[in-house]
Amino acid sequence: MQRLSGTDASFVYGETSSSHMHLGTVAVVDPSTAPGGFDVDRLRSLVEAREGLLGPFLRRLVEVPFGLDRPGWVDVPHLDLERQIRPVGLPAPGGPRELGALVGELLAHKLEPGRPLWEVWFIEGLEDGRVALFTKMHHCLADGVRGSRLYEVLYDLEPDAPLGRPGTPVIHRERIPSGCEMALRALPRLATTPFRAARTSFHLLRSAGGVLGVRVSPEWPAVTLPFQAPRTSLNRCITPHRGFAFCSVPLSGVKAIKNALSVTVNDVVLGICAGALRRYLVDRGELPGKPLIAQIPVAVHVDDGGDGSGGTWGNATAVMGAALPTQIEDPVERLRVIHASTHSAKAMQRALGDDLILDLADVVPPGLLGVGVSAYSRLRLADRFPPIFNLIVSNVPGPPLQLHIGGARLVGSYPIGPLLDGGGLNITAMSYLDQIDFGYVVCPEIVPDPWELADATSAAFAQLEKAAG
Repeated sequence: MQRLSGTDASFVYGETSSSHMHLGTVAVVDPSTAPGGFDVDRLRSLVEAREGLLGPFLRRLVEVPFGLDRPGWVDVPHLDLERQIRPVGLPAPGGPRELGALVGELLAHKLEPGRPLWEVWFIEGLEDGRVALFTKMHHCLADGVRGSRLYEVLYDLEPDAPLGRPGTPVIHRERIPSGCEMALRALPRLATTPFRAARTSFHLLRSAGGVLGVRVSPEWPAVTLPFQAPRTSLNRCITPHRGFAFCSVPLSGVKAIKNALSVTVNDVVLGICAGALRRYLVDRGELPGKPLIAQIPVAVHVDDGGDGSGGTWGNATAVMGAALPTQIEDPVERLRVIHASTHSAKAMQRALGDDLILDLADVVPPGLLGVGVSAYSRLRLADRFPPIFNLIVSNVPGPPLQLHIGGARLVGSYPIGPLLDGGGLNITAMSYLDQIDFGYVVCPEIVPDPWELADATSAAFAQLEKAAG
C-alpha cells in the first residue's frame, strides 16, 4: 500500500459539496486517421493493454478512520473499464457550445468513491465527424503538470502504433485493508507528529528570514500578498454547478510577443487573460480601480523523502499570486506590470522555499483540514470576508509533437481546473503543437456565459499582438 503525501491528502479532505477537487482535459480527436476506425471499444482495449503504466489510476483510496492520518492507495482487484470509460452522444449540431454545455454538466458531479478516481467520457456526435474524450481525474492523483504524463502513456507519435507496449509492468493486486488495520498503521506516524511539527516550525522561521530579505529588496513594491484582491462579481460562494468553454491562440504569436517585449510565455498568457477579463468587466460596468489577483499554481521540485508518497505522480505544486492590472487600458503597459508582478512573485517563492506548503500539509491532520474547509463553505464565509484571490490561472506545458490515440489524430486538448469557494472562475492553458488551448471552468450562477470570456480571449490576443508590433 502506498500512502498519499500530505498535499495529495489535502485535496481529498478539502473537497466539499460545492468545491469538487477534480481536473482534466477535453481532447478533440479526428478518427479518420485510425486504421480500422476509432470507437469506445478501441479506447478501452488501448487502456487495458497499457494498464501497467497507469500508476495510481489503477488504485482506489482507503481512508484512515476519523481522518487521523493520510489515506492510502490500494490496487483494485479488477479495473471495470465499462464503468471507467463511457460513451455519450452530443446534441446536434455538435458544435463547440454543445460540447461545452455537456462537459459542464458532467463536471458538476463528483467522482464516485470506492473505485479509481477517474473516468473518461467518449463523446460522439461532434461536427466534422470528430470525437471528444473528456478525462476527469481527482486532484489527489496528479497536478496539471504530472497529470500530463497520461499523454506519454496513452498517446503515440504514429497512427499505426500497436495497442500494447513492450516492457509494460505486470500488475500485482492487493488486499484492501480494514479500517482497524489502517488505524493501527497510522499510530507510528502519529507518534512522530511533534518531530515533524518542529521541523516545519524551523522551516517557517527560515522562510520568515527570506521574506524579510525580499521586504528590503527592489522586488517588494510589486509583491502580491493575500487579501489584496478587490471584490468583484467573480467572488462569491460557489454552487456545485459548472459551465465550460474553450478557445485557442497561436503559440508562435505568443512567442513573438514574448520576444518583442522581453517577457515570458507565462507572462503573455496572463496578459491575454487580463485583456479578456478587462473586456468582460467593462461590459458589465464592474471594472475595479485596482488589479485583480490571480492565484497561480507553480510546479516545484521536491524529494518525497523515500516514503513512497511522491514519485512521478501526485502533486508537487506551490502557489503564487500575480497582479492582473485590468484597470490599465494599454495592453503593453498591462503586460509590463504583469511581468514585474510575476518576477517579484518568483522572488517571494524562492524566499519561502519550494517545500513550505508541502511541509505544512504533512503536519496538519487531514481530518482537521476537512473540518475547517467544510466550516468555511457551510458558514458562507467567502461572502463575508475579502477575497483571498479573484480567480485561478494555470499554464501547463504540453506536447510539442503531433499525437495520436488509438490511431485517431489529436486536434486540440483543452484543460480543466477546479474551482475553490469564493472564486467562480478558473482559466487553465496548455500548449500543443503551435497553439495554446484555453479552458474556462465557471460557476454558472456567477459567470452565466463562459463563452463571453472565450471570445474575449481571442480579441485580447489580437489586441496585444498588434500593440507589441
